[in-house]
Amino acid sequence: MLAAINDLLIQNFGPLGPLLAVAVLGILLIAITLPTMLKKRADPFSKLRETTKPAGTTKRGGLGQEKKTLRASRGSDKLDKFATFLEPKTEEEMSTSRLKMTRAGYRGRDAVRKFHAIQFMLGILFLVLGVIYAIVASATGEISTTTLVLAVIMPGAIGYYLPKYWIERRIQSRQQEIQNGFPDALDMLLVCVEAGQSLDQGIIRVSKELKTGYPALAEEFEIVSQEIKAGKDKTSVLRAFSERSGVPDVASFVTVMIQSQTFGTSIAEALRVYASEMRDKRVMRAEEAANKLPTKMTLGTMMFTVPPLLMILVGPSVYDMLQLFKNFSP
Repeated sequence: MLAAINDLLIQNFGPLGPLLAVAVLGILLIAITLPTMLKKRADPFSKLRETTKPAGTTKRGGLGQEKKTLRASRGSDKLDKFATFLEPKTEEEMSTSRLKMTRAGYRGRDAVRKFHAIQFMLGILFLVLGVIYAIVASATGEISTTTLVLAVIMPGAIGYYLPKYWIERRIQSRQQEIQNGFPDALDMLLVCVEAGQSLDQGIIRVSKELKTGYPALAEEFEIVSQEIKAGKDKTSVLRAFSERSGVPDVASFVTVMIQSQTFGTSIAEALRVYASEMRDKRVMRAEEAANKLPTKMTLGTMMFTVPPLLMILVGPSVYDMLQLFKNFSP
């Protein structure tokens, strides 16, 4: 039966008939299963909140107008009904994903959901483009099965992993920016503290001064100042700052500040010593990068300098030897 179906498909649609049939069947299966997977189950806590909603929040006023609630309505999120499909299932995975998106600079509450939605859409889009390319290539000329499969699968894999690569690059660039600007931030913070300002006021001033040169670090300091203004514990705020940045220098700074606050030592003295160490570390990183340059340039030098030099020096001698052998040959 399968052989008869295969022969029928080849007879009607050409050599790619079985492949087209499998592609259509896959699309149909995806179309059938996606509504079931994307259907969001009713949250029991949402039902409980609806039943326990305070009376009078939506009652009408005297002139037929609804009373405004204390909080503005956020509106329905378009991706909210796909949350069960686009978000991690466990709390640990969700926390890890949120931390990664925060380190990349995406702090929205729906950042994880949007990331997975973009990842899914790009994977499907690139997969469709691969199928179109395979159909066009098979119609214009002969193509092997391995090349056909790779032409379909590879674009889909690239589209799926492209957002991950983007996030990783964003994290690396932000951490590099924070690491490069942190010694300057400590110097400015030390000047503010020694001028008579408190640590909180110094952080606010530093966040304003760093916006032009190091916007990522200025944003982190601004978040720290806003959280302190909101009344959060300074220790937890500093630890959250260290966790968001993911930079070892920031983690060491947070440890120094917490210890200075715990033991009652001078914050200005701790900042002076730590700022000096950060400047020394930045100089050492610059020297390390400079020392790596000769090793990195060796390959380029060998590829682009040695072959032309050999051609100039040895080429005439080789040519003369060939001419000599040609003259002596019978």
